[in-house]
Amino acid sequence: MSEQTSVTIEDVRRVAELANLELTAEEEPRMQRDLNAILGHIAQLNELDTKDVVPMAQVGEMLGGAGHDWGETLREDVVRPSLDRAVVMATAPETDGRFFKVPKVIER
Repeated sequence: MSEQTSVTIEDVRRVAELANLELTAEEEPRMQRDLNAILGHIAQLNELDTKDVVPMAQVGEMLGGAGHDWGETLREDVVRPSLDRAVVMATAPETDGRFFKVPKVIER
């Protein structure tokens, strides 16, 4: 894998920030090594010639599409009435009348 495509410590820190992970100084190099190893494996996979490999089962085929006579078909997509908001909100432990109120679980 070329140097320009390798994951830097700054990349690790940014990904950790986006994932809301707190990595220690000892964990950062290990994460960098692991991410670079994953990218190396992906690079190897990208070198494989798959043009003559038959695709695996597709959902459409499994549901009777693409000229096949097997599998179930999807139900008709029709609009149906949903639950009455007022009834649902009346049973909620805490609401503002339009939305459920829930405790904050992520601190940032």
